[in-house]
Amino acid sequence: MMPNQAMQELPPYLFARIEKRIAAAREQGIDVINLGIGDPDQPTPRHIIDVMAKAIYDPPNHQYPSSAGLLRYREAVAGWYQRRFGVELDPKTEVVSLLGSKEGIAHICFAYLNPGDINLVPDPGYPVYAGATQLAGGKPYVMPLHDKNHYLPVLEDIPAEIAKQSKMMFINYPNNPTGAVADIEFYHKVIEFAKAYDILVCHDAAYSELAYDGYQAPSFLQLPQAREVGVEFHSLSKTYNMTGWRIGCMAGNRDAVEVMGRFKSNVDSGIFQAIQYAGIAALEGPQEVVGAMRRIYQERRDAAVAVMKQLQWEFIPPRGSFYMWVKVPDGYTSAEYCEMILEKARVVLTPGNGYGHYGEGYFRIALTVDTSRIIEAFKRIKAIS
Repeated sequence: MMPNQAMQELPPYLFARIEKRIAAAREQGIDVINLGIGDPDQPTPRHIIDVMAKAIYDPPNHQYPSSAGLLRYREAVAGWYQRRFGVELDPKTEVVSLLGSKEGIAHICFAYLNPGDINLVPDPGYPVYAGATQLAGGKPYVMPLHDKNHYLPVLEDIPAEIAKQSKMMFINYPNNPTGAVADIEFYHKVIEFAKAYDILVCHDAAYSELAYDGYQAPSFLQLPQAREVGVEFHSLSKTYNMTGWRIGCMAGNRDAVEVMGRFKSNVDSGIFQAIQYAGIAALEGPQEVVGAMRRIYQERRDAAVAVMKQLQWEFIPPRGSFYMWVKVPDGYTSAEYCEMILEKARVVLTPGNGYGHYGEGYFRIALTVDTSRIIEAFKRIKAIS
């Protein structure tokens, strides 16, 4: 039986392909250093695990949870936003829980796009933005991200006729895959653009707490008019090393929050309540664990920068995220170079074209292995260069 047209046109997910390659190599006993997938290698902090362990034994947590999320969890989200960004949110009407931000990013496309509607997506960008748009029957329109523009989309370059047909826009800072950051002035421009064309802005802020050199990433919701036009997606995955726990949130525009809650009530049954209590512990507990994690990633970034300079690669040290975006040496495509490095150096890099057309000519490094392994990876690459 044939799947629908959208599934037939959807390519295999980038990281699923990479995971297969890694598994095949390791089955042969090959030591592969994986700098490809952005999955934190540090454990979830103990105080979060302890709350989860206790909550598992509480019988009410064994029942169906609320699809919108425990009010207590949404209050914790609102409290975190207040402490971190000075943003006041109504936990009842401006926050909805998510099974990780990826789920919400995908589902909001189904909730808002009619067949043929345009979604403005960054390129290079997180593959789910375009993929979910296609699955929902919409059409992704690419906003190119170039180094000359600090990897910010140039809104003035979007044709008026395209903007008029657009229903949504995804933005993402600190950025995956480039590590670029955005300032408040950029968000002002986004809001003005969205108000002019009646577009729902979806800001993916999953990496807001991974920032270096004293930089603190702002929230899109810090701007007074942001909630008129948009929402922000957050995840506990990267901030608290909870990728496998699948817990996040969407906050902002009340109408969009209500729509998302209504959509989710029809397609899933919410987050296991024990995990929500663990999420509360993460958001309200000691935040020193986040600072410690940041210092680990900064150490890794600095070590990588020092060795990469010896390789004479072209790159800009990131101020946010745990990714490095690097130009492919002359004579290779993105895929060819990453294939060669995997075959000869046994190091996994992610080809930039996996993030879109404008990612060609680059590759991404994820700083999600120990510093010693990062140095070893670059030694291997240097040995074959």
